[in-house]
Amino acid sequence: MNEFRRHWHHSLLLALCCLLMSCIENSDQKAQQVDVNSGDKKPRIALIMKSLANDFFSSMAEGAKKHQQQQGDEYELIVNGIKDERDLSRQVALVEEMVANGVDAIVIAPADSKALVPALRRAREAGVVVVNIDNKLDQEILEAEKISIPFVGPDNQAGAKKVGDFLASKLKSGDEVVVLEGIRTSFNGTQRRLGFEAAMQDAGIKIVDSQSAQWEMSMANTLALSMLSEHRNVKAILAANDSMALGALAAVKNNNKTGEVAIVGFDNIAAVQQAIRDGQILATADQHGGELAVFGIEHALRLIEDPDAKVEDRETPVDLITAEVLK
Repeated sequence: MNEFRRHWHHSLLLALCCLLMSCIENSDQKAQQVDVNSGDKKPRIALIMKSLANDFFSSMAEGAKKHQQQQGDEYELIVNGIKDERDLSRQVALVEEMVANGVDAIVIAPADSKALVPALRRAREAGVVVVNIDNKLDQEILEAEKISIPFVGPDNQAGAKKVGDFLASKLKSGDEVVVLEGIRTSFNGTQRRLGFEAAMQDAGIKIVDSQSAQWEMSMANTLALSMLSEHRNVKAILAANDSMALGALAAVKNNNKTGEVAIVGFDNIAAVQQAIRDGQILATADQHGGELAVFGIEHALRLIEDPDAKVEDRETPVDLITAEVLK
């Protein structure tokens, strides 16, 4: 009986040792797997834009995708957009979806300078890096929400002033013009209007009407038709983006005023480049949409790599585009 007990204890001890060694081996394998995965993990960056129906934002998306493909081992990219420029609730929902999806950074061109700030604050609180491009977030709202978000983009007022100055060089003091504004709660829309106004004031040119077409071509066409009907002596239309410039162009053609009413825009989309070459639109501003998202993504990658880095804005180029430039 004692011999049986000794044999049983020996077998049990051997089984326990084997089990313990197996657990240790599995634990080591898991630890190695964690180390490998953590070393290979790529940052995930979400690009959230405004309407992808707008050529400016579709070119921005293509520029970002091309950059990611060229830097494929560096980060993963998720591209999102909204149906139209005014779909604020959907853009807020996209921010929340990307946070829930566990992205490391959000690079956003906000549809509104104020309405997106609370959602972006929540993203920051969740540990997500946020970089603002294209349309600057409202500084007072940022301060009220107690967050700092870097802006990467052009000086929209300076860009609009360049366009306005070029237009003024083709007009004379006392001429009348009208302005098609962007969304009035958008910082870039306000800045472009101010740039246009400064250029016209400097040249002694009178703005007889200024209304928001909310960045939309069809609304711009309707407003421009009304403006041309009400103000018979208008010599030019200043549009705060190229989609609205194209809407204005259709209105000018409809009124048989091609060559009589000059048009300027902002964004340098392909359709407007062709209209400039054809002499139908006078000028636009190029804020390098194909590169703008890339500038924001590169800024986000730096902040992911160094979370303690100082949060700073970065100004990007904006250039006057005329027929001479496009030759």
